[in-house]
Amino acid sequence: MSEFKDIIEANFREYRKQFQSAGLIIVASLILIGLFTAVYTVQAEMQGVVLRFGKFITTVEPGLRFKFPFGIDRVQMVPVRRQLKQEFGFGTQGASNNSQYSSPREWEHEKNMVTGDLNAASVEWIVQYRINDPRQFLFNVREPGNTLRAVSESVMREVVGDRTVDEVITIGRQEIEVVVLQRLQELVNKYEMGLSIDQVQLKDVNPPQPVRASFNEVNQA
Repeated sequence: MSEFKDIIEANFREYRKQFQSAGLIIVASLILIGLFTAVYTVQAEMQGVVLRFGKFITTVEPGLRFKFPFGIDRVQMVPVRRQLKQEFGFGTQGASNNSQYSSPREWEHEKNMVTGDLNAASVEWIVQYRINDPRQFLFNVREPGNTLRAVSESVMREVVGDRTVDEVITIGRQEIEVVVLQRLQELVNKYEMGLSIDQVQLKDVNPPQPVRASFNEVNQA
């Protein structure tokens, strides 16, 4: 009976050692995971937006940073020090922009416009902008890149529709750029999108291809 009791006690001690060892391993693993998920780096051109359980907490500047681990805090990186660009009516090869159209058919639809004197114009342009308020950019508007694109196209069509084809294609290009930038910034501010519009630049502006030769002949006469 005594031998049986000794065997049970020995087994119990062995199980307890194993349990303690497993517990130490689990605790050590949790500590390592916690340290790994608590430390992060914000790159020089970025600003980090800290969310706690999905709710905005603060923004952080570049450098080595710490947050609550295990998914309690989540950080979204926003490129606040980078100039961003959207192209309209064309696409630069190799450019990567989630809101950028990639199909020539979509480019054609985007750039074909009607002027104030009921003529057609093919208008290509770019919008350069920066993110100046990461919180507004992330949370005030759904899909801000696509929203900016839609607003930019709407403003350009409105401004082109207020001018003659000659103003659009030749003498009024600079004024169009200024007016579009001003109106676009006003709408961006109104919707609190967290963006600053740096530049609107007209690129190729011509009559549509089917009537381009006739238009050039008239201008050269």
